[in-house]
Amino acid sequence: MTRQAAAYRAGRVLLAGDAAHVHYPAGGQGLSLGVQDAVNLGWKLAQVVTGASPQSLLDTYQDERHPVAARALQYTMAQGVLQRRDDRSKALVEIVSDLASMDEPRKRLAGLISGLDLHYDLGDGHPLLGRRMPDLDLVTADGPLRVFELLHGAKPVLLNLGEPAGFDITPWADRVQLIDAEYVGLWELPVLGAVTAPTAVLIRPDGYVAWVGEGRHLGLTDALATWFGPPTAAQLRPLTGAR
Repeated sequence: MTRQAAAYRAGRVLLAGDAAHVHYPAGGQGLSLGVQDAVNLGWKLAQVVTGASPQSLLDTYQDERHPVAARALQYTMAQGVLQRRDDRSKALVEIVSDLASMDEPRKRLAGLISGLDLHYDLGDGHPLLGRRMPDLDLVTADGPLRVFELLHGAKPVLLNLGEPAGFDITPWADRVQLIDAEYVGLWELPVLGAVTAPTAVLIRPDGYVAWVGEGRHLGLTDALATWFGPPTAAQLRPLTGAR
């Protein structure tokens, strides 16, 4: 059986995991999808409940996660066909297996199964925009640090890899961490491979990049306001009845 909810949100009701999509369990895709649904929705819901962001932020949950599940459902349906025992299906399995022995198809399949190739449509720009942030080994004034350690507190991070103290995000300082760091090495993304090193990245709590700096700060304040609410001086009303 393969089913997907037409909408993941109806007012105050939100669907995630098996409530939003069910499918053949090939490859363990359901668990991965459900966890990523929760990680995508959790920080957005928290910001709306506390009044930091408007309710429209919750609409991005449907926009981002619905296409991801639809793609996974296509994959599991294909997996179901490949596990049939008839001669035609066996012939198809042999052809697909031969393709999967090649580097490029194998990388694409690995990215699809793991979910590491996901690309949320956040507009045009650097290839890193809308993709999962690599877990780099950073060097900071306080010593070595890995990127994902910065996300343990479920708080967004503005990672400055250029001139120290090159950013002033005081209006968002209560919501966004500003970290000055250095990274020496190639930037590698799953499937895509090497990309140009940015000078700064704005990382959402779910690990996806919301803004990329390439020597300029253009668009940063818009990205901060879009994902993490308006400056501190402008407080918004929380969801009615939220606790």
